[in-house]
Amino acid sequence: MHRRVAKFLSIITVCSIIVGCDGDKSGSNIIENNTTQQNEQTPYSYKGLQFYYENLTPDSYKLEQLSDSEFNSLSKTQKLQVANNLLESLFFGYGFKDLETKIDSGSFLSDIRASLEEDSIDRGALESYILDSNNFVQYRDKTWARAQVLTILSRFYAMDKLDRYYLDNYIAYILTQTIMFSPAYELSSTHMPDISRVYNRIVNMLDINSGMRYITYVHMMSEDNWRRFRSPEDNGREMLEIFTLDTKDSDVPLAAKALQNWRLNSDSDTLEVGLNKNTTPIKLFNTTIYTGEDFYRELVKSNSFTYGATKRLVDFFFPLKSKAKKDEIIKSIVSSNPQKWEDIILQILFSKEYLLHNKRALSAEELFYSMAKKLKFRVKRDGFYSFRGKLSNMNQASMKYKLGKLKRVPLDSFSFATYHKFIREYLFLNIAELQESNKDSWRYDGWSEKILETSNFTLDETNHKAALRSFIKYLFLATIAREPNESEYTLFSSHMLNDGEFRDDFNILTRRDKNEEEERAKRRKNIALIVFDYISRLESTYMQKEVK
Repeated sequence: MHRRVAKFLSIITVCSIIVGCDGDKSGSNIIENNTTQQNEQTPYSYKGLQFYYENLTPDSYKLEQLSDSEFNSLSKTQKLQVANNLLESLFFGYGFKDLETKIDSGSFLSDIRASLEEDSIDRGALESYILDSNNFVQYRDKTWARAQVLTILSRFYAMDKLDRYYLDNYIAYILTQTIMFSPAYELSSTHMPDISRVYNRIVNMLDINSGMRYITYVHMMSEDNWRRFRSPEDNGREMLEIFTLDTKDSDVPLAAKALQNWRLNSDSDTLEVGLNKNTTPIKLFNTTIYTGEDFYRELVKSNSFTYGATKRLVDFFFPLKSKAKKDEIIKSIVSSNPQKWEDIILQILFSKEYLLHNKRALSAEELFYSMAKKLKFRVKRDGFYSFRGKLSNMNQASMKYKLGKLKRVPLDSFSFATYHKFIREYLFLNIAELQESNKDSWRYDGWSEKILETSNFTLDETNHKAALRSFIKYLFLATIAREPNESEYTLFSSHMLNDGEFRDDFNILTRRDKNEEEERAKRRKNIALIVFDYISRLESTYMQKEVK
């Protein structure tokens, strides 16, 4: 805790320098010792804006959570589906046997929750690994490839544990996909470092338990935000609409008046705050403000901010729910009085409504990262250079759009065709040659044939049909968390068996070849490629599923 408090104090010191005292009519210090509303962890606040909060405990949530006992009462298939829904949402996955063990523990959900509060990842080693050019390319053909995006994308692949650092990065990634915090690198006025400035600032502030109001306050006052919304009128209007859902035209001139001395200088797109501050009282947020700093501070302190921020995230995670259902979910979350982004996002992810009753298209990140973990997928050095480009071609680019991903998963014909092609060809039909150590080689990347080892399924040497069914069942469960239906078993059997025995190309049982196990492994890969090709074409592969 001392490390986080030290980081916290260093951050608020920097923010004090940035903010200045332009909104302080009383001459009080930027940092106040607020003894009347003291938080358990810290007394630090600024004019009623509290900086630091503990997470809400799950028993404080008002959106009904799925408990371990309720999870354990589900059927084996349902438990696997729920686990898959949660892990895919977190861009994570486990090998099938490991996942079965975790589910059978009886405390799967609470164990995942607990892991997200712990520090398990060696952060220094992780960041050194990511930035090592022997592992990941950030430049290609001497052309800058938006290295900041590549670093973020590669980090989710490299993180092999769900822990506090993982959660901080996950929340930062989700927020920067939305209209609230998108760095918007598509604009002429934004710069590539804005990507890491916005993203890293959120991660660092989450790490020391900063509240969502304070994180947003710092972001709104930043040069990064002003490079996206570039005039007092534009910035004021957008902050009102984005964070409080205030679309009243009459409030825009008031916001612009408060921001009259703020501008984006065309010299390197630099935020400049002048001395010509407004001195006329302005009525907004049920209080009196004067300056731009007052405007931002009172905006995040308002009740409308909590509602607006919650609605943005509910829309993001529940895109297909009816307005009535969304309103019900929002009301439940807001009534729990969330003060941190975790209080909203974790409340959603572990809820019954989300894990059991939500259906939506998976983002490319959710499907790729979770499947990569399940399949022990290796990515070559320029893999995330390619992934970033594919995301853009799918119209799912990370942190690119001025208004964020208004459609989290674009499903027009071209976007989805590009998405499907990437998942089918790059992910499912791409086998790594494990003896290849050159990370620049096309033979390096792909899924590992180790996932096909016979210890993962039941191999009855005397029954060809049963052996095939067991192998196919394992491939389905390990990837899309369901068993094949009878028509699917029949489809594969008719192609791979003849009169109840394996055709030669698919014979995974006893052979008379000189290198028997090597030949068996080849046949397992032959079967797996056909099954994976089929799975890549299923609508359900690209969907978060309702549990029935």
